[in-house]
Amino acid sequence: MTDEKQTKTGSAGTGARTPLPAINFATFIFSLNSSALVQLGMMEDPITGEKSENLPLAKQTIDILSMLEEKTKGNLDTDEAAMLKNILYDLRIHYVKAKR
Repeated sequence: MTDEKQTKTGSAGTGARTPLPAINFATFIFSLNSSALVQLGMMEDPITGEKSENLPLAKQTIDILSMLEEKTKGNLDTDEAAMLKNILYDLRIHYVKAKR
C-alpha cells in the first residue's frame, strides 16, 4: 500500500494529511475499546460530538473483545495479553455501573 493510501484528509476540509496509525493487534483492540467507550456514553461520538449510551451495542463490543481474548489465548505476547485483559476488566466494570 502506498503512503498516499495510508493517510486521510484532515478536519474542516483543510486538505491537511494525517498519517494513520500502524495496523497491529494493539491498535485494533484500542479501536474496539474506543467504540465501547462511546457506546457506554463515556466518550463523545466523533461524528456527532455528543455523548449517548447504547448499552446493547456496548455489550456486543465487549463480547467481541472477550471472544478475541479466548481465540487468541496462547498466541499473544505478554503485553498484548495484559492489555486485552485490562481493557476487558475496565469495560466490564463501566458496563455494570451503566446498567444500574
